Amino acid sequence: MHQYLNYSQDWLAQHQAQHTAKEICQQPKIWRNVWQLIEQQHSALHAFLSPLLDDTDLEIILTGAGSSAFGGVALAPWLRQTTQHNVHAYGSTEIVTDPLQYLRPGKKTLLVSFARSGNSPESVAAVKLADQLIPNCYHLFLTCNPSSALTQYAASAKQPQRIFELVMPEGSHDVSFAMTSSISSMMLAALLLLGNFKQHDAKQAVMEIADICEEKLVAWQTITKQLARSPCQRVVYVGSSCFMGIAQESALKILELTAGKLATRFDSTLGLRHGPKFMVNADTLMICFLSNDAYIRQYDNDLFNELTHDNIASHVLALSGQASQNPHILSVDSALADCWLMFPYLLFAQMLAFETSLSCGLTPDNPCPTGEVNRVVKGVNIYPFNPA
Repeated sequence: MHQYLNYSQDWLAQHQAQHTAKEICQQPKIWRNVWQLIEQQHSALHAFLSPLLDDTDLEIILTGAGSSAFGGVALAPWLRQTTQHNVHAYGSTEIVTDPLQYLRPGKKTLLVSFARSGNSPESVAAVKLADQLIPNCYHLFLTCNPSSALTQYAASAKQPQRIFELVMPEGSHDVSFAMTSSISSMMLAALLLLGNFKQHDAKQAVMEIADICEEKLVAWQTITKQLARSPCQRVVYVGSSCFMGIAQESALKILELTAGKLATRFDSTLGLRHGPKFMVNADTLMICFLSNDAYIRQYDNDLFNELTHDNIASHVLALSGQASQNPHILSVDSALADCWLMFPYLLFAQMLAFETSLSCGLTPDNPCPTGEVNRVVKGVNIYPFNPA
């Protein structure tokens, strides 16, 4: 019988945790399958994306809600720097409430929609608003549900040639409450499709990260269980550039899976000192995501050392691509760029959130059984937008 995170399937089922545990552990396999999927659809994807990406004036907007938004926040800085395109990440929750703050009617735009179910009210609403307001708008749907409302929108579109939907591999449509396989697979697909990599280099990086994470699924079990059982009541994640988006998603993950029992926060490496550092007290677990970029890492190291020397937080921990003898630094031991390190860092945060949920006596597959917060958002009214 399979075990996930060193728990038997029977034990996980009894604690309503089997889906979350499986979906965390299956990610390396899913990522390899994402690579294969993109290879299989290479010709169609190339025909759709190449004319768009060849236009240096193209505006790219990464959008989604919740975790789907934070995946875009993580990717946007790296894509903006390395592709020279004007790449932004806006939540669909932001676009829907005030579309002209985020959508520019005069700009040729590729709207990249991340959606696990594709059924959240804001997902389709943001797409419709973009089509309403931007005459030269194209869409890349990265979804996990082949029967989504976004899929139906694409099928009935007046200009279907302006929409490409890529459905993530089987298993990515998480059954559990929290997004794990879904968000990492969609992020990887966006990175591969928009990142302007050489094919061999991209494949090698995907396989390396998948191999590393399979190892860390075992190696990090002890530390995540220990941290989850500590008496911390606050968890703060910090990171620079793309790791700020990963910090945001990591803070959300532990907030979701503990049903708000733990207070969480995220910030940038330099931003923490500007007031939010008051969040750090004797009940706080601080986790720093260290960059592999030598320039950025100077700032990351300074903050990590400062937090350690302050001796205020209950625990100060860092994740790093580089090997270290410091027992408070968990090494991924990879020289890959930060855009790839996002995936093992995210895996650690998922594992910690899962263990913390169990330590709080909750059921990770549905930490809010009373229904105030739902897997697919409910209760959102969408209103017509009629600009003056």
